[in-house]
Amino acid sequence: MKKIVFAVFMSLLPLLVPLAAGAQSEKPTIYVVKKGDTLWGLSDRFLKDPFYWPNLWERNQVITNPHLIYPGQRVRIYPDRLEFIDSVTATAKPATPEKVVAERIFTVSGSEGFLLETDLDSAGTILQADHNRLVVGQEDTVYTDIGTERGARSGDKFSILKRVKKIYHPESGDFIGYKFLPLGSLELMDLEAKSSRAIITNSYLEISPGATLIPYRDKRREVALKAANKALDGYIIESRMGNITIGENDVVYLDLGKTQGVQIGNMLYVVRDVPLDKTYVQREASPLPQQVLGALVVVEVADKTSTALVVKSVETIYLGDKVKLFKN
Repeated sequence: MKKIVFAVFMSLLPLLVPLAAGAQSEKPTIYVVKKGDTLWGLSDRFLKDPFYWPNLWERNQVITNPHLIYPGQRVRIYPDRLEFIDSVTATAKPATPEKVVAERIFTVSGSEGFLLETDLDSAGTILQADHNRLVVGQEDTVYTDIGTERGARSGDKFSILKRVKKIYHPESGDFIGYKFLPLGSLELMDLEAKSSRAIITNSYLEISPGATLIPYRDKRREVALKAANKALDGYIIESRMGNITIGENDVVYLDLGKTQGVQIGNMLYVVRDVPLDKTYVQREASPLPQQVLGALVVVEVADKTSTALVVKSVETIYLGDKVKLFKN
């Protein structure tokens, strides 16, 4: 299977790694390999293309096994390529000070959404908006059913969510859970025993009466790539906005979670089986190598599902497409 995936990656390289003009003459920066680094991780971090890793392996004779690189190894970083420094060169003192290269990270805004197996235990509801408006946004005023009897105080913050729909597995048809989308946040101002007036402090999407409230948690953060400790196969079961077609920077949900061993920062490849045309088949040729469609990074993990950001798309991705997680 590794040979099949390797062959597919190599076939994509001409499309994914254009050569930068004049790159040969540019001075490289130096990166020192740390524990947990992988070839695909280095390729993605510095060239913004994880699919470059087979080329990195092929061009660097220092790497005898693509799954084994070691802390302390040094890498020259060029705009169009990476070069491992052999042990002899590595002992030589550099002519110029080494520049520390930042890791590739992905920013999470908190608006990505998530799937839950059971319905959400809410803290309250938006009852209505000022002037009975049906849609509100940032700095608008709304009224909630959260009051002093629930221990609420002026200044308390709540996240605003919408339960969108039930989600079923695209292959098995099994019930997965409920999709929730963050709409924004609000802050309580004036309170009565059973109600309050609040101001919308942030909005990602349109907010309407009936939206669910939960205690506020700032979910903005940065996610660094993390090597997987096991191989997994799964499916894209839904997208953030419900689109059937998916592309780069879209958010999707997977049928893999903590129970299966998925971790925040894991990178998975999106693949699709290629049907065999038997017109010219004279001997067993199945299965054909899978088509690699793109890559995604896990940004949130639940028990049996996860939320992921599509970071690479070389072909249109669809709901129901398969995903593969490779160990290390």
